[in-house]
Amino acid sequence: MDSKHDILNTLRRDPVPDTGLPALDGPWLTFEQPLDQFREVLAAVGGQSLVAAHEGDLPHALAQLPSFRAAQRVWSLVPPVASVGRDWTTVTDPHELEVLDYCVAPGALGVAENAAVWIAHPTVPHRAALFLAQHLVLVVPGRSLVHTMHEAYARIPPGQTSFGLFISGPSKTADIEQALVIGAHGPRSLTVVLTGTDFPASRFSP
Repeated sequence: MDSKHDILNTLRRDPVPDTGLPALDGPWLTFEQPLDQFREVLAAVGGQSLVAAHEGDLPHALAQLPSFRAAQRVWSLVPPVASVGRDWTTVTDPHELEVLDYCVAPGALGVAENAAVWIAHPTVPHRAALFLAQHLVLVVPGRSLVHTMHEAYARIPPGQTSFGLFISGPSKTADIEQALVIGAHGPRSLTVVLTGTDFPASRFSP
């Protein structure tokens, strides 16, 4: 008899008692300051955040980023941030988006526990832009922040969209010698701009 059968026979003799599945009705983890928690976790996973009292402040807020000021090819799906370089809505071949310096896209909600942002089609007509741009900006209403992924999924009706994803931080990998590399196979940076009239009077801040 080989070792595989020895292991299986041992498991049959000493079965593990059934502990049952956990209840999914909460109560779930909550944070006293979801905004602070979101920003702290986002920084820990390699991203950065800005806050803006109003969407009209977005151009001024993004102007704090030297790479955004220098960008020559920007596709913005969030007014009043302007696109730069060409009319990107006319793109039919997603491969043309590989030249993008920045993609600015709307996020539907943010999750405080892991700094994930939910993005859904059709708010981003070419989803490849989220992965091909050198830098990604996600604009998220501050009022949309939830504490946990459980709350986030509860707000996403099944079948609402044909495509959607959560993004937390820029692309990264640590597969090679456990050395963390940011921007290995996607955007080199992720900036989340949280908007809301209840933010501090400073209007926007790093």
